[in-house]
Amino acid sequence: MKKLLNLLPLAFFAGLVVTLFFLLGKDNAELKSVMIEKNFPSFSLSTLENPNVYIDQTSIKKLPALINVWATWCIACRVEHPFLMELKDKSIISIYGLNYKERDNGDKARKHLSRIGNPYEFSFFDPKGKLAIDLGVYGAPETFFIDKNGLIKIRHVGPLTADIWEEKFSALLKK
Repeated sequence: MKKLLNLLPLAFFAGLVVTLFFLLGKDNAELKSVMIEKNFPSFSLSTLENPNVYIDQTSIKKLPALINVWATWCIACRVEHPFLMELKDKSIISIYGLNYKERDNGDKARKHLSRIGNPYEFSFFDPKGKLAIDLGVYGAPETFFIDKNGLIKIRHVGPLTADIWEEKFSALLKK
């Protein structure tokens, strides 16, 4: 009996390892969002380009569109930036930026975009992350696809690449 009790922690650990192995094997790349099939949330924020100009959800006029959550401190945002510039250059879709949790008044972000190029129609300046919270954003980069009716259809977490564009987004443009 004593031997059996000594093996109990080992059996528990083995069960835990097996459970974790199966859970890690699942495809959790797609974070669920309660915003799918819902309208873009209401907001009132200044634009990054002009802090004296305030915009709201009705300012997103060119639909369908992408809303790209980005920040200057985000390394993965720099990885996806050339692809966003390519989408803009080819006029494939309108892209709006959501500049997320910058700690200054936006100067660093404005300088950053002027140096590397600006793929956005405009960027909402969200220093406290309020709109990002309303969207359920975990961090940057995240990209939302808004259809021609203003509904959020896709949420992609991580850098947007040509392969991901083809796999997830391009078919929605044909609808």
